[in-house]
Amino acid sequence: MTIRYDKLIKKLNDGKYTSYKMKQTKLMSQGTYTAIMNGGGSLSSEVIDRLCKEFNCQPGDLMEWVPDGEK
Repeated sequence: MTIRYDKLIKKLNDGKYTSYKMKQTKLMSQGTYTAIMNGGGSLSSEVIDRLCKEFNCQPGDLMEWVPDGEK
């Protein structure tokens, strides 16, 4: 099972979120931010909650589940 965060990355880029802004807003740690931006990492339910509040969206607006074997 793979979770893709392409939708979240787009929201972050569109909002001009940088690692510095992540630190200031406390949406997620710099390590998590870096991992997500590099195509890895995962988000805790607490971080998902903060992101949904920040972007006024649902979790599915931030991530996508991809079945094993699909790219």
